[in-house]
Amino acid sequence: MTNSDPSSSTGKPDLGRFGSFGWGVTPQQAKEIEALGYGAIWVGGSPRAELAWVEPILEATTTLQVATGIVNIWSAPAKPVAESFHRIDTAYPGRFLLGVGVGHSEATTEYRNPRNALAALVQYLDQLDEYGVPANRRVVAALGPRVLKLSAERSAGAHPYLTTPEHTAQARELIGPAAFLAPEHKVVLTTDPEQARSVGRKALDVYFNLANYRNNWKRLGFGDDEVSRPGSDRLVDAVVAYGTPEAIATRLKQHLDAGADHVPVQVLTTTENLVPALAELAGPLGLTQS
Repeated sequence: MTNSDPSSSTGKPDLGRFGSFGWGVTPQQAKEIEALGYGAIWVGGSPRAELAWVEPILEATTTLQVATGIVNIWSAPAKPVAESFHRIDTAYPGRFLLGVGVGHSEATTEYRNPRNALAALVQYLDQLDEYGVPANRRVVAALGPRVLKLSAERSAGAHPYLTTPEHTAQARELIGPAAFLAPEHKVVLTTDPEQARSVGRKALDVYFNLANYRNNWKRLGFGDDEVSRPGSDRLVDAVVAYGTPEAIATRLKQHLDAGADHVPVQVLTTTENLVPALAELAGPLGLTQS
């Protein structure tokens, strides 16, 4: 446990330049990821409000931060989520970042009216305020302009998913310089374009059914045919980085150049252990290993 708080009461969260995005990370893997120099672990999915898996990761590490990517406002009520936040933050001050979002219209009846979804998100953030969750220790999953602006107004900032450096630049323009911006990016460690695209398409397959991602890609200039299954090579190449570790690092750093503060890296592998791939990327990313 550490009592040091890596963020100030008014400043941006400090998660380092790169983190790891995944599911089911064990405490031992988290310890190894921290030793490689990554500043945070983002855990995907829609976790239950209890967030019982967070403390074991923080207990096994020293400075690593844990972020949710994301808690779904429809399935995890604000009050128990806030109670979990305070439990975690009391034990590990400043090392937990609460990511929240509205999920997908295809999965939630109330979301099928976008105005309802935005109103529900505002209400959820109001409740987090009421229950004492600091705005600078939460972020909002955001793709479109309205939610991006809301993320800057009501939280530390935005956590876009499945985007490009071009989107990062647009998001930075919308949210301003003071807000935190952490776009996720997928990578495949192979120099074979066909293999990389095959792995990438498998990972992207479910997202072709989700309107918020399709609409965001279209805002970025991709055509209807490109954002429909199986997705164009141009789209896959834009959202899934591949090549040598150096080439992948160059692509990820484009988000930083475009205005990102932190990039959660989602390695697409055939195993549940992300550490070997993250180790290959650590040097080219300029991480300081312990």
